[in-house]
Amino acid sequence: MSIHVTAAVARADRDDFAVEDLTLQEPRADEVLVRFTAAGLCHTDLEVLAGRLPTPRPVVAGHEGVGVVEAVGSAVTGLAPGDKVVAGLDSCGTCRNCLAGQPAYCPQHGALNFAAQRPDGTVGLTDADGRPVHDHFFNQSSFANWGLAHARGLVRVDADLDDTILAPLGCGVVTGAGAVWNALRVQPGSTVAVFGAGAVGLSAVMAARASGAARIIAVELHAERLTLAAELGATDGIDASSADSVREILSLTSGEGVDHAVECTGRPEVMASAVQALAALGSAAILGVAGLDADVRANAFELLKGRTVIGSVMGHQATGGLIPRILDLYRQGRFPLERLVRTYPLADINTAVADSRAGKTVKAVLTHTH
Repeated sequence: MSIHVTAAVARADRDDFAVEDLTLQEPRADEVLVRFTAAGLCHTDLEVLAGRLPTPRPVVAGHEGVGVVEAVGSAVTGLAPGDKVVAGLDSCGTCRNCLAGQPAYCPQHGALNFAAQRPDGTVGLTDADGRPVHDHFFNQSSFANWGLAHARGLVRVDADLDDTILAPLGCGVVTGAGAVWNALRVQPGSTVAVFGAGAVGLSAVMAARASGAARIIAVELHAERLTLAAELGATDGIDASSADSVREILSLTSGEGVDHAVECTGRPEVMASAVQALAALGSAAILGVAGLDADVRANAFELLKGRTVIGSVMGHQATGGLIPRILDLYRQGRFPLERLVRTYPLADINTAVADSRAGKTVKAVLTHTH
Protein backbone atom coordinates (compact mmCIF):
# COMPACT_ATOMS: atom_id res chain seq x y z
CA MET A 1 0.00 0.00 0.00
CA SER A 2 1.33 3.46 -0.88
CA ILE A 3 0.97 6.69 1.10
CA HIS A 4 -0.26 10.06 -0.16
CA VAL A 5 2.30 12.78 0.54
CA THR A 6 2.32 16.57 0.27
CA ALA A 7 5.85 17.83 -0.32
CA ALA A 8 7.94 20.78 -1.48
CA VAL A 9 9.95 19.60 -4.48
CA ALA A 10 13.14 21.19 -5.84
CA ARG A 11 13.22 20.78 -9.62
CA ALA A 12 16.00 21.71 -12.02
CA ASP A 13 13.69 23.73 -14.29
CA ARG A 14 12.59 26.24 -11.64
CA ASP A 15 14.24 28.43 -9.00
CA ASP A 16 11.63 27.99 -6.27
CA PHE A 17 9.99 25.04 -4.54
CA ALA A 18 6.92 23.40 -6.04
CA VAL A 19 4.39 22.03 -3.54
CA GLU A 20 3.16 18.79 -5.06
CA ASP A 21 1.18 15.64 -4.29
CA LEU A 22 3.46 12.61 -4.30
CA THR A 23 3.23 8.92 -3.49
CA LEU A 24 5.46 7.23 -0.91
CA GLN A 25 6.24 3.54 -0.64
CA GLU A 26 5.77 1.61 2.58
CA PRO A 27 8.92 1.21 4.68
CA ARG A 28 11.32 -1.59 3.87
CA ALA A 29 12.59 -3.96 6.56
CA ASP A 30 15.33 -1.52 7.68
CA GLU A 31 13.26 1.67 7.41
CA VAL A 32 11.03 3.73 9.68
CA LEU A 33 7.93 5.55 8.46
CA VAL A 34 7.77 9.00 10.07
CA ARG A 35 4.77 11.32 10.01
CA PHE A 36 6.57 14.65 9.95
CA THR A 37 4.90 17.54 11.75
CA ALA A 38 7.50 20.29 11.23
CA ALA A 39 10.79 20.92 9.46
CA GLY A 40 13.33 23.71 9.69
CA LEU A 41 14.51 25.53 6.58
CA CYS A 42 18.31 25.54 6.37
CA HIS A 43 20.84 27.23 4.08
CA THR A 44 21.87 23.79 2.82
CA ASP A 45 18.35 23.23 1.50
CA LEU A 46 18.63 26.45 -0.50
CA GLU A 47 21.95 25.27 -1.96
CA VAL A 48 20.18 22.11 -3.09
CA LEU A 49 17.40 24.20 -4.64
CA ALA A 50 20.01 26.22 -6.54
CA GLY A 51 21.80 23.10 -7.78
CA ARG A 52 25.07 23.97 -6.08
CA LEU A 53 25.40 20.71 -4.16
CA PRO A 54 25.79 17.13 -5.48
CA THR A 55 22.14 16.29 -4.90
CA PRO A 56 20.10 15.14 -7.91
CA ARG A 57 16.81 16.84 -8.72
CA PRO A 58 13.87 16.52 -8.56
CA VAL A 59 14.27 16.02 -4.84
CA VAL A 60 12.41 16.57 -1.61
CA ALA A 61 14.96 18.28 0.63
CA GLY A 62 14.55 19.13 4.30
CA HIS A 63 16.92 17.86 6.98
CA GLU A 64 15.62 19.43 10.20
CA GLY A 65 12.53 17.31 10.71
CA VAL A 66 10.50 16.28 13.73
CA GLY A 67 7.62 13.89 13.77
CA VAL A 68 6.07 10.70 15.06
CA VAL A 69 6.99 7.14 14.18
CA GLU A 70 4.02 5.54 12.44
CA ALA A 71 5.50 2.18 11.44
CA VAL A 72 8.80 0.32 11.62
CA GLY A 73 10.26 -2.32 9.34
CA SER A 74 10.75 -5.87 10.56
CA ALA A 75 14.50 -5.37 11.13
CA VAL A 76 14.19 -2.12 13.11
CA THR A 77 14.88 -2.12 16.84
CA GLY A 78 14.80 0.60 19.48
CA LEU A 79 11.83 2.52 18.08
CA ALA A 80 8.11 1.92 18.12
CA PRO A 81 4.99 3.53 16.65
CA GLY A 82 4.05 6.60 18.66
CA ASP A 83 7.61 7.67 19.49
CA LYS A 84 8.31 11.36 18.88
CA VAL A 85 11.63 11.73 17.06
CA VAL A 86 14.00 14.39 15.79
CA ALA A 87 15.49 13.28 12.48
CA GLY A 88 19.21 13.53 11.83
CA LEU A 89 21.69 12.41 9.22
CA ASP A 90 22.38 8.87 8.07
CA SER A 91 25.65 6.99 8.52
CA CYS A 92 27.01 3.50 8.01
CA GLY A 93 27.17 2.78 11.74
CA THR A 94 30.22 0.51 11.44
CA CYS A 95 33.25 2.62 10.43
CA ARG A 96 35.72 3.87 13.03
CA ASN A 97 34.25 7.39 13.02
CA CYS A 98 30.72 6.12 13.55
CA LEU A 99 31.91 3.82 16.33
CA ALA A 100 33.73 6.77 17.91
CA GLY A 101 30.49 8.77 18.08
CA GLN A 102 31.26 10.95 15.05
CA PRO A 103 28.74 9.82 12.39
CA ALA A 104 28.92 13.17 10.57
CA TYR A 105 32.42 12.20 9.45
CA CYS A 106 31.44 8.76 8.18
CA PRO A 107 33.19 7.98 4.85
CA GLN A 108 29.74 7.20 3.46
CA HIS A 109 28.38 10.63 4.44
CA GLY A 110 28.04 12.00 0.92
CA ALA A 111 26.47 8.90 -0.55
CA LEU A 112 24.05 8.39 2.33
CA ASN A 113 22.90 11.99 2.72
CA PHE A 114 23.50 14.21 -0.31
CA ALA A 115 22.73 11.53 -2.91
CA ALA A 116 19.07 11.50 -1.78
CA GLN A 117 18.42 7.85 -2.46
CA ARG A 118 18.79 4.46 -0.81
CA PRO A 119 22.21 2.78 -0.98
CA ASP A 120 20.88 0.56 -3.79
CA GLY A 121 19.96 3.64 -5.85
CA THR A 122 16.20 3.41 -5.42
CA VAL A 123 13.90 6.10 -4.06
CA GLY A 124 10.63 5.92 -2.19
CA LEU A 125 8.74 8.77 -3.88
CA THR A 126 7.00 9.17 -7.22
CA ASP A 127 5.17 12.19 -8.63
CA ALA A 128 1.71 12.45 -10.15
CA ASP A 129 3.06 11.15 -13.48
CA GLY A 130 4.68 8.13 -11.85
CA ARG A 131 8.22 9.50 -12.22
CA PRO A 132 10.72 9.03 -9.37
CA VAL A 133 11.48 11.92 -7.02
CA HIS A 134 14.62 11.69 -4.91
CA ASP A 135 14.13 11.29 -1.18
CA HIS A 136 16.13 9.99 1.82
CA PHE A 137 17.87 13.40 1.80
CA PHE A 138 19.83 13.41 5.05
CA ASN A 139 17.83 10.38 6.14
CA GLN A 140 14.46 12.17 6.04
CA SER A 141 13.42 14.54 3.20
CA SER A 142 11.28 16.30 5.79
CA PHE A 143 9.86 18.89 3.41
CA ALA A 144 7.18 16.22 3.09
CA ASN A 145 4.57 15.30 5.67
CA TRP A 146 5.61 11.64 5.46
CA GLY A 147 9.09 10.21 4.99
CA LEU A 148 11.29 7.13 5.26
CA ALA A 149 14.31 7.06 7.56
CA HIS A 150 16.83 4.71 9.13
CA ALA A 151 16.56 4.30 12.89
CA ARG A 152 20.21 5.16 13.60
CA GLY A 153 19.57 8.78 12.53
CA LEU A 154 16.46 9.28 14.69
CA VAL A 155 16.60 10.64 18.24
CA ARG A 156 13.64 9.97 20.52
CA VAL A 157 12.48 13.06 22.46
CA ASP A 158 9.84 13.83 25.07
CA ALA A 159 6.31 14.04 23.71
CA ASP A 160 5.46 17.24 25.60
CA LEU A 161 7.98 19.40 23.73
CA ASP A 162 6.79 21.80 21.00
CA ASP A 163 7.52 20.39 17.55
CA THR A 164 8.36 23.80 16.08
CA ILE A 165 11.06 24.19 18.76
CA LEU A 166 12.42 20.69 18.20
CA ALA A 167 12.73 20.87 14.40
CA PRO A 168 15.91 23.01 14.15
CA LEU A 169 17.76 20.63 16.47
CA GLY A 170 18.39 18.24 13.59
CA CYS A 171 21.02 20.51 12.02
CA GLY A 172 21.30 24.25 12.68
CA VAL A 173 21.10 24.35 16.45
CA VAL A 174 23.32 21.34 17.09
CA THR A 175 25.83 22.64 14.53
CA GLY A 176 26.31 25.94 16.33
CA ALA A 177 26.13 24.69 19.89
CA GLY A 178 28.17 21.57 19.26
CA ALA A 179 30.98 23.52 17.63
CA VAL A 180 31.35 25.60 20.78
CA TRP A 181 31.22 22.65 23.15
CA ASN A 182 32.92 19.89 21.16
CA ALA A 183 35.11 21.36 18.40
CA LEU A 184 36.36 24.46 20.25
CA ARG A 185 35.77 23.33 23.85
CA VAL A 186 35.09 26.85 25.05
CA GLN A 187 35.98 27.30 28.72
CA PRO A 188 34.76 29.74 31.41
CA GLY A 189 36.38 33.14 31.10
CA SER A 190 37.32 32.78 27.42
CA THR A 191 36.57 35.18 24.56
CA VAL A 192 34.49 34.11 21.55
CA ALA A 193 33.62 35.84 18.26
CA VAL A 194 30.65 34.52 16.29
CA PHE A 195 30.50 35.52 12.63
CA GLY A 196 26.90 35.41 11.44
CA ALA A 197 23.90 35.66 13.76
CA GLY A 198 21.50 33.29 12.05
CA ALA A 199 20.18 30.16 13.73
CA VAL A 200 23.62 28.51 13.77
CA GLY A 201 25.44 31.58 15.05
CA LEU A 202 22.85 32.42 17.70
CA SER A 203 22.97 28.82 18.89
CA ALA A 204 26.74 29.27 19.21
CA VAL A 205 26.14 32.45 21.21
CA MET A 206 23.80 30.64 23.62
CA ALA A 207 26.23 27.72 23.96
CA ALA A 208 29.13 30.08 24.66
CA ARG A 209 27.10 31.81 27.34
CA ALA A 210 26.20 28.46 28.88
CA SER A 211 29.92 27.60 28.86
CA GLY A 212 30.75 30.70 30.89
CA ALA A 213 32.56 32.68 28.18
CA ALA A 214 33.48 36.12 29.52
CA ARG A 215 33.17 37.99 26.21
CA ILE A 216 30.98 36.95 23.28
CA ILE A 217 31.23 39.16 20.20
CA ALA A 218 28.54 38.80 17.54
CA VAL A 219 29.35 39.95 13.99
CA GLU A 220 26.34 40.43 11.74
CA LEU A 221 24.97 42.51 8.85
CA HIS A 222 21.43 42.96 10.24
CA ALA A 223 20.96 45.28 13.21
CA GLU A 224 17.91 43.44 14.55
CA ARG A 225 19.89 40.21 14.74
CA LEU A 226 22.62 41.97 16.70
CA THR A 227 19.92 43.06 19.13
CA LEU A 228 18.69 39.48 19.44
CA ALA A 229 22.26 38.23 19.89
CA ALA A 230 22.68 40.64 22.80
CA GLU A 231 19.49 39.37 24.40
CA LEU A 232 20.72 35.77 24.03
CA GLY A 233 24.13 36.38 25.60
CA ALA A 234 26.43 38.39 23.33
CA THR A 235 28.37 41.02 25.25
CA ASP A 236 29.31 42.99 22.13
CA GLY A 237 27.99 43.43 18.61
CA ILE A 238 29.72 44.47 15.41
CA ASP A 239 27.76 45.71 12.40
CA ALA A 240 29.62 44.01 9.55
CA SER A 241 27.87 46.21 6.99
CA SER A 242 29.81 49.28 8.12
CA ALA A 243 32.77 48.14 10.21
CA ASP A 244 35.98 46.17 9.72
CA SER A 245 35.13 43.19 11.90
CA VAL A 246 38.72 42.09 12.53
CA ARG A 247 39.81 45.59 13.51
CA GLU A 248 36.83 45.95 15.84
CA ILE A 249 37.49 42.57 17.48
CA LEU A 250 41.13 43.48 18.06
CA SER A 251 40.03 46.79 19.59
CA LEU A 252 37.62 45.03 21.95
CA THR A 253 40.32 42.58 23.07
CA SER A 254 43.17 45.05 23.66
CA GLY A 255 44.81 44.01 20.39
CA GLU A 256 45.13 40.36 21.32
CA GLY A 257 42.24 38.79 19.40
CA VAL A 258 39.77 36.17 20.63
CA ASP A 259 40.40 32.72 22.03
CA HIS A 260 37.80 31.22 19.73
CA ALA A 261 35.98 32.18 16.53
CA VAL A 262 32.89 30.54 15.03
CA GLU A 263 32.21 31.15 11.32
CA CYS A 264 28.60 30.55 10.27
CA THR A 265 28.19 32.41 6.96
CA GLY A 266 29.65 30.09 4.33
CA ARG A 267 31.56 33.01 2.79
CA PRO A 268 35.30 32.40 2.28
CA GLU A 269 36.24 36.01 3.05
CA VAL A 270 34.45 35.74 6.40
CA MET A 271 36.23 32.47 7.11
CA ALA A 272 39.51 34.32 6.56
CA SER A 273 38.40 37.05 8.96
CA ALA A 274 37.56 34.47 11.61
CA VAL A 275 41.12 33.18 11.46
CA GLN A 276 42.61 36.70 11.44
CA ALA A 277 40.66 37.60 14.57
CA LEU A 278 42.30 34.87 16.67
CA ALA A 279 44.71 35.41 19.51
CA ALA A 280 47.84 33.34 19.80
CA LEU A 281 46.84 29.73 20.48
CA GLY A 282 43.32 30.62 19.38
CA SER A 283 41.04 28.28 17.44
CA ALA A 284 38.48 28.91 14.70
CA ALA A 285 35.65 26.58 13.73
CA ILE A 286 34.40 26.80 10.14
CA LEU A 287 30.71 25.84 9.98
CA GLY A 288 29.36 27.61 6.91
CA VAL A 289 28.67 25.68 3.70
CA ALA A 290 30.59 27.27 0.83
CA GLY A 291 30.80 26.21 -2.81
CA LEU A 292 32.56 22.96 -3.61
CA ASP A 293 35.53 24.86 -5.10
CA ALA A 294 35.82 27.47 -2.31
CA ASP A 295 39.15 27.95 -0.51
CA VAL A 296 39.95 29.30 2.94
CA ARG A 297 42.97 31.60 2.99
CA ALA A 298 45.16 32.25 6.02
CA ASN A 299 48.52 33.91 6.49
CA ALA A 300 51.04 31.10 7.04
CA PHE A 301 53.18 33.14 9.44
CA GLU A 302 50.17 33.99 11.61
CA LEU A 303 49.31 30.28 11.88
CA LEU A 304 52.68 29.81 13.57
CA LYS A 305 51.24 31.60 16.59
CA GLY A 306 49.63 28.31 17.52
CA ARG A 307 46.35 29.08 15.80
CA THR A 308 44.07 26.17 14.91
CA VAL A 309 41.45 26.03 12.16
CA ILE A 310 38.91 23.21 12.35
CA GLY A 311 35.94 22.30 10.21
CA SER A 312 32.87 21.22 12.14
CA VAL A 313 29.50 19.89 11.03
CA MET A 314 26.44 18.66 12.89
CA GLY A 315 27.85 19.54 16.28
CA HIS A 316 31.02 17.43 16.16
CA GLN A 317 29.16 14.72 18.09
CA ALA A 318 26.38 12.19 17.55
CA THR A 319 23.08 14.02 17.87
CA GLY A 320 21.80 11.39 20.27
CA GLY A 321 24.16 12.81 22.88
CA LEU A 322 23.98 16.47 21.92
CA ILE A 323 20.23 17.00 21.61
CA PRO A 324 19.45 15.96 25.22
CA ARG A 325 22.08 18.43 26.48
CA ILE A 326 20.48 21.29 24.57
CA LEU A 327 16.98 20.32 25.67
CA ASP A 328 18.08 20.18 29.30
CA LEU A 329 19.32 23.77 29.02
CA TYR A 330 16.10 24.71 27.18
CA ARG A 331 13.97 23.39 30.04
CA GLN A 332 16.09 25.45 32.45
CA GLY A 333 15.41 28.59 30.39
CA ARG A 334 19.10 28.84 29.45
CA PHE A 335 18.72 28.01 25.75
CA PRO A 336 15.57 29.85 24.55
CA LEU A 337 15.11 28.20 21.17
CA GLU A 338 11.71 29.82 20.73
CA ARG A 339 13.43 33.18 20.17
CA LEU A 340 14.81 31.90 16.86
CA VAL A 341 11.70 30.41 15.31
CA ARG A 342 9.03 31.74 12.98
CA THR A 343 6.54 29.27 11.56
CA TYR A 344 5.07 28.96 8.06
CA PRO A 345 2.72 26.36 6.59
CA LEU A 346 4.46 24.19 3.99
CA ALA A 347 2.35 25.84 1.29
CA ASP A 348 4.17 29.11 2.06
CA ILE A 349 7.68 27.67 1.79
CA ASN A 350 8.74 30.18 -0.86
CA THR A 351 7.69 33.05 1.40
CA ALA A 352 9.80 31.45 4.13
CA VAL A 353 12.73 31.30 1.72
CA ALA A 354 12.35 34.98 0.77
CA ASP A 355 12.07 36.07 4.41
CA SER A 356 15.13 34.01 5.36
CA ARG A 357 17.21 35.41 2.52
CA ALA A 358 16.19 38.96 3.45
CA GLY A 359 17.16 38.43 7.07
CA LYS A 360 13.58 38.91 8.30
CA THR A 361 13.42 35.41 9.75
CA VAL A 362 16.17 33.75 11.77
CA LYS A 363 14.88 30.18 11.59
CA ALA A 364 11.89 29.41 9.41
CA VAL A 365 10.05 26.28 10.50
CA LEU A 366 7.57 24.73 8.09
CA THR A 367 4.51 23.07 9.57
CA HIS A 368 2.78 20.07 7.99
CA THR A 369 -0.87 19.09 7.81
CA HIS A 370 -2.26 15.58 7.43
